[in-house]
Amino acid sequence: MSRWDNFHIWRGRLPHWRADDVTYYVTFKHRRPLTEAERVILFKDLLRADGRKWNVDILCVLPEQTDLLFRVESDREGRPYELSDIVEKAKTKAGKRIMKLTEERYSPFYTESFDRIVRDESEEGMLFEVILAGPVDHELCEDPEEYRTLWVANAPIGIDD
Repeated sequence: MSRWDNFHIWRGRLPHWRADDVTYYVTFKHRRPLTEAERVILFKDLLRADGRKWNVDILCVLPEQTDLLFRVESDREGRPYELSDIVEKAKTKAGKRIMKLTEERYSPFYTESFDRIVRDESEEGMLFEVILAGPVDHELCEDPEEYRTLWVANAPIGIDD
């Protein structure tokens, strides 16, 4: 018997676990370091679905990788949205905008993301703290509240506009 409701696995290059009413951790690397303006583009595109298709607890776009913790919402028929569709659509949209600005031939994002179900509250708290500390650990700022592309639900952190 599964620990989670409606649990199933599918494979791209990586295995992807899905279940209802769970918190997910997603991370993906960038093909190259992003400038601050490019990080803002990706940040805004990822947050665009917040509150509709998913509820983001924390999101951090660093120059070389992006990390998120969130819960997926359900559509009108009660089926959960596929998280890879949400992430990949945001990456595609941001990638096209960045390619237009930089005149690059390829998106700065790899096509697949690493995602996993967070197993318990302890792991969720640990992942939250790791994501929150990312900008400081990568020496991008001294205080997470100063970092523009870090967003925490119900907290005054992130881009103001």
